[in-house]
Amino acid sequence: MVEQSSRRWIVLLLAGLVVMLGAAAVVWRDDILRAALDPKEPFQVYRPPPAPDYGSRNAWALMPADPATPKADEPAADVFFISGTTFDGGRHWNAPIDDASSDRFFRRTLAPNYAGPFVRVGRIFAPRYRQASLYTFTTLREDARDARKFAYGDVAEAFRRYVRDDNLGRPFFIVGVEQGGTMAARLLAEEIDTNPELRERLAGAYMIEAVTPADAPPITPCRRRDEAGCLAAWASAFEGDLGAAQDIQNRSLVWAQGGDLENLNGRKPLCFNPLLGGTTNSPAPAKLNLGATNATGLEWGARPAFLTRQVSAMCRDGVLRVSRPKSNLFRPSGSWADRQKVAAYNLFYADIEADAKARLAAWQASPHPSMANPDASRTAPAAP
Repeated sequence: MVEQSSRRWIVLLLAGLVVMLGAAAVVWRDDILRAALDPKEPFQVYRPPPAPDYGSRNAWALMPADPATPKADEPAADVFFISGTTFDGGRHWNAPIDDASSDRFFRRTLAPNYAGPFVRVGRIFAPRYRQASLYTFTTLREDARDARKFAYGDVAEAFRRYVRDDNLGRPFFIVGVEQGGTMAARLLAEEIDTNPELRERLAGAYMIEAVTPADAPPITPCRRRDEAGCLAAWASAFEGDLGAAQDIQNRSLVWAQGGDLENLNGRKPLCFNPLLGGTTNSPAPAKLNLGATNATGLEWGARPAFLTRQVSAMCRDGVLRVSRPKSNLFRPSGSWADRQKVAAYNLFYADIEADAKARLAAWQASPHPSMANPDASRTAPAAP
């Protein structure tokens, strides 16, 4: 009897230990997974992957088949598209451009949902670059900031190559998503706004799910849908998700003069409402939502199906507060790491597409003196 009782206690203790370990894993799950992505090496001694050669097609995730010879059936503009985070991390602070898992996430999720709205607006140029890993967005360590600053060098080089070899004096858009959105802000300030000929050709810019301070945007914010050459920037949170809204305001890093990344420090983010086509605090009811879609897994260029009237939206304290979508198609999915990245759907797909078309039409309706001298307009921006 004594032996049976001892065995029973051992079983109970083991069962209790398993329960405690399971509960700890749930409580600290995010910390455990985040720690697994830490390179555990100071960035100062880190040896980054080889630099991309933007003269090679392998350095571009998306580009026209023949950039130097635009086809008659191609859109009238170009779109320089800067991808958001697709690389989880681990051994590297910055992604090798040939990382297969990152490329799959880009082609399956990010490209169809976020580059897709611009396919009917312009030829898409999306450079591969040594992007900062997902881990760098879970910490405010100086190493993480250095990795993000390092990534910008590739984007700037890709843009200069695009301007020099492929733009051909055409109107263009700058579009950046999440990590790519913050780099779009720096590109606008340093490469475009300082170059009058390039600035004149800018039809519009979009910082999707990215933050820039409202009191110091890189270019003039968009106020109406019939404006060209302006900036539409927003970061969203679902109504009732106070944690996400506070993270946007408290943990977001923005570019400062000199190329440093700094906290917002209480400054209000710029907030553009895709349903209204302007930077405004006015509410937008769901009836204005032209079309949300989950395009994940669609073949590149395929037209997705749209669901209208899915969400309402309103800018409040610099954050785009969005109502919960009505369809179950718009729910978080994928691994823990995938759910930390930009959503695997786009609630404003058709709204962004219509907005970009309107801005291109506004650009085309305006006079452009330098267009009379195409050779001059092909001049590349000066290196910083």
